Amino acid sequence: MFEFDQYLGFLAFLTILTIGFWLMIFLLTFAVPYWIGGSLLEMYKEKKEERRKKKEALK
Repeated sequence: MFEFDQYLGFLAFLTILTIGFWLMIFLLTFAVPYWIGGSLLEMYKEKKEERRKKKEALK
């Protein structure tokens, strides 16, 4: 039926597939929201600084 090297290749394939699946789950649940949240926070800080500079320029 299967030889031992084919069995090891199949196990390696399943291992790589499983690692990829859990990495994808991790990235979608933690890394992407962290990236989006940080980007939005940075945009908010830039706009706040811009408003502050405009306010100081009017004085």
